[in-house]
Amino acid sequence: MATQGRKNVHGKAGVRFKAPYNTSKRKSELRNLVTELIVHGRVSVTSGMGQDLKSLADRLVTYAKVGDLHHRRLAASVVRPIVIDEKTGLTPLDKLFDEIGPGYKARQGGYTRSLKLTNRQGDNAPMVIVEFVK
Repeated sequence: MATQGRKNVHGKAGVRFKAPYNTSKRKSELRNLVTELIVHGRVSVTSGMGQDLKSLADRLVTYAKVGDLHHRRLAASVVRPIVIDEKTGLTPLDKLFDEIGPGYKARQGGYTRSLKLTNRQGDNAPMVIVEFVK
């Protein structure tokens, strides 16, 4: 088929559409998902996103096990600054460093697990539940 010129992108001729999913969107989605995982303890995602979420969550728990200011700031660059509890002013970062991290002091890794679910109804994407290991 002949080249039809540029469509929605500045660059090469023949590109028919602009990719709707880029690195910044993926990074933002991972930040949102890891924050929800810290708040709720489990989250349901597609299997591809689940693998990335597990590695990021395990890294954050390792930061929380160390617990110093440097690692708190590294984790704060990833976790969203929302308030979980209005009365106490608890944030996901506080929950990670005060509750989740000290609970895994004796464990040498493998802080999260993924359990397979059925495929999603709309697009048949394989789904998993990512949760913290008790």
